[in-house]
This record gives sequence, C-alpha cells and structure tokens, in this order.
Amino acid sequence: MSSPSQVRVRFCPSPTGTPHVGLIRTALFNWAHARHHGGAFVFRIEDTDAARDSVESYNALLDALRWLGLDWDEGPEVGGEHGPYRQSERHDLYRDALGRLTQAGEVYESYSSAEEIEARHRAAGRDPKLGYDNADRDLTEEQKAAFRAEGRKPVYRLRMPDRDITFSDLIRGDVTFKAGTVPDFVLARGDGSPLYPLTNPLDDALMGITHVLRGEDLLSSTPRQIALFEAFQRVGIGNGAPTYAHLPLVTGEGARKLSKRDPESNLFHYRDRGFLPEGLLNYLALLGWSIAEDRDVFSLDQMVAAFDVSRVSSNAARFDLKKAEAINSAHMRLLAVDDFAARVVPYLEAEGVISGTPTAAQAELLAAAAPLVQERSVVLSDAARMLRFLFVDEDGFTVDDDAAAKNLGADAAPVLDAALTGLNALDDWSATAIEESLKTSLVDGLGLKPRKAFGPVRVAVSGRTVSPPLYESMELLGRERSMRRLGAGLERARGVV
Repeated sequence: MSSPSQVRVRFCPSPTGTPHVGLIRTALFNWAHARHHGGAFVFRIEDTDAARDSVESYNALLDALRWLGLDWDEGPEVGGEHGPYRQSERHDLYRDALGRLTQAGEVYESYSSAEEIEARHRAAGRDPKLGYDNADRDLTEEQKAAFRAEGRKPVYRLRMPDRDITFSDLIRGDVTFKAGTVPDFVLARGDGSPLYPLTNPLDDALMGITHVLRGEDLLSSTPRQIALFEAFQRVGIGNGAPTYAHLPLVTGEGARKLSKRDPESNLFHYRDRGFLPEGLLNYLALLGWSIAEDRDVFSLDQMVAAFDVSRVSSNAARFDLKKAEAINSAHMRLLAVDDFAARVVPYLEAEGVISGTPTAAQAELLAAAAPLVQERSVVLSDAARMLRFLFVDEDGFTVDDDAAAKNLGADAAPVLDAALTGLNALDDWSATAIEESLKTSLVDGLGLKPRKAFGPVRVAVSGRTVSPPLYESMELLGRERSMRRLGAGLERARGVV
C-alpha cells in the first residue's frame, strides 16, 4: 500500500469529446504537484455515462497525455494497486459502499417527485426552485412501503450534517458553507446505479487521494463531497476528505469560460499547427501560475522544481493565443538544430513533399535548411511551409496568388530580367556570390530599395513572401532550379502566363 504521507493526486476526465486545453491545464497542475512532492499521479477514467462516452475520446485522452509527456504512475495501461481505473469496471465497489452507507443510516430512500417538492415550497411561501427540502429524511417503513405499492422508485440521498462546513482551500483560503444551504443530495438511483456525486469521491477515498486540484466551477460541490468523505470514514472507507485547491477558470474572449465548442479549446488543434509539447505546457502553466515575476519561459523540469499550488492565482486566466505563440516560438529557438529538424518532418509530410522517412538527400537538405527557419518559425507548420519550395520538383511548385499579385506584376519584369542576367554570369553558386550579384544588379544597377529589389526574386524562387533567407535559399535550391523559377516568374510578370 502507498504511504499515508505520500502526496497522491488524480486526473479523472470523462471520455467525451476532444481534450480541452483547460482540462489539460488541470492535468498539468496535478502532475506538477505530484512530481514536486515525489508523490503519485493517478489517471482514471470516469466512463459511467454510456450515452456520451466513446472509445475515440478515451484513446484521445491517452494520446494527449503521451504527446505532452505527462506520464502517470497508476491508471490505464499502467495498472496499480487501486485498480481498476475505469469507473465502468468498478460497479461492485459502488454497490458495496452504497449498502454500507444505507445500513448505517448515512443514506436514505427519498420518494418525493420534483412536482411535490415545488408544491411544498409554494405552500410555505418559498421560492419553488429552491430544490429538495429534506422532507423524506424520516420516512417510516410503512410510508416507504406505501410509496413502493404506488409503483414509485426512490433515489438514495446523503444525510447532510446540520452544521457549517468549513475547509481550507490551498488557493482560496478558508471557505465556509452555512448549515442548511446544501440540501441532501442524490447518490444513486432506486435500482442502486451510482451517480457521479457518489463515484467520484468514493474513488478518491479508495485510491487514497490526498489532494484534489480541480476547476473553481466545482467549488459549490465541495461541501457535499466533504460530508460524504466523513460518512465514508464512519463506515470504514478511507481517511476523510482530501485537501482541496480550486483552480481559476480558463476564459476566452469577453471573459467567458472557454468551452469545448470554442475552436481554440481543442488541444489537438495546437498539435496539428505544430506547437511543441514543452511550449504549450509552458503556456498552460502560466494560466494561473508563474515561476517568477520576470520570467515566462521555462522547462517542465524547472516548473516541477518551483511549483507551489498555493501560489496559483484565484483570478480567472484568459487564454491568449498571441502569448501562447510567443512562448512556443521561444521554445523552438531553444531546440538543438537536429531535434528541430526531426520535429519538422511530420509537417513536411503533411505538406505532401516527403513520404515517411526522408531519403538521404532529403535529410541532408533539411539539415542544411533547418537553421535558416528555426529562428523565424512560431510553430512547426510554419517551418514546413517555408521549407516546402526546397523539396518539390517544378511540377509541384506553386506560387501563392496573393504573393504573386503583389510581387510578380508588370513592374517586376525588369527586376527579374536583371537578376537572371547577373546570376547567369556567376561561376560560384554560393550565398555570398548570389548576394553580391543581386545587390549589384538590382540595388546598384536599377537603383531599387532592397524591399522592391528582392521581393519579386523571393516570390519567384520560393512562392511566398515569407521564406528562409533569400541567398542561402537559392544556394540550397541550386542554380538550375533557381534560374528556372526566376525565368517562370519573368514570364508571369510579362503576362505570358
């Protein structure tokens, strides 16, 4: 068994939809808290909602944690002494706990319908939407039998304590819920099938979870959980309530909660664009926490060493895409060049310019070109788009329409003609020689400013207005392909194509 003093946290998503950046921020903070304290990070799946849960979503959760490098100590595919780690496989445990709670009088059968509860509130002059009024707490066996004879099915409710419930939140300090403000709540249906308010705390109790780091939208359910943990302990289950820390919400534009329907909430959107795992995790860490006032860029190891959940802000954290991109760009620049090049490969494959493992020639070209774009790239797909022109043959080469409209019009013809004339005379096809030739032909010879001089050349050669450095690009592209593309650009400018 695990040591009672060991920090044990859990990440317990439902397998519905696509992993959400707010959900992953919660996973990250739990993982960092466990790693900082040398504790255990437990990953379990809350999959009792058969109508909404899916195998695809389950696999997506595993895929997300693996991609991000958030390894788990117990859970699916890893195992552990507190399994199974899928709620759909734990029904016997839920039935046993419900039976023990009922037998001890902690839980009781409730037969009141929603209409009856509303009618009682109206009769007493109360707001009819107040919810359950605890009216069934003391039903006699005869009353229960009469309800059953009518064909009614009960629900099972926890008997809430008649006192204030106060707990110390690691982020928000002491929080108190006054006696009577939280009604007795439903744990299971009449057939004994458990609901989330029972399964989630029971799994925490049985798995020895010591700290629960979760979103502040769940704060209102905390007094119910604490009361249930106390009831569990009285019937011999667990060691009481864990320590709570309610994390600030992640919001989108207009300070509204970032929902699953928001495109920017989809974790895999960032992977598809080419965010680095370490860059995205760095940014998600900043949604409520900071390593230092004057420092935004740090590694996962540095986060683990410094992480203190009590320093997490209680204020909502707005997801800022520009800031996320800036953080990712900084991590791109920190990569070793060969690592950067290897990470670009899948995105070159997505561009359709390589297939699978690069050939020796492609690998050599990528190794030479990678340093030219590493400093200029925000995400890996940027790098792949900038490098694409180097890997395609002439049949596959295209020029961006907008770039062509702005740079390959009629006034570009003399520029490209002069460039071709000067470059054609070169014996040495090197970046240095290409630079000297183009500056002599275009800046000195035509009296053009660099932007006007080199824009048409860049677009004709690379197909884009943003590319790796021009002279180095042309050296890597080679004399033959560079001259052919400049010639095609000249024909386009003259209106031939």
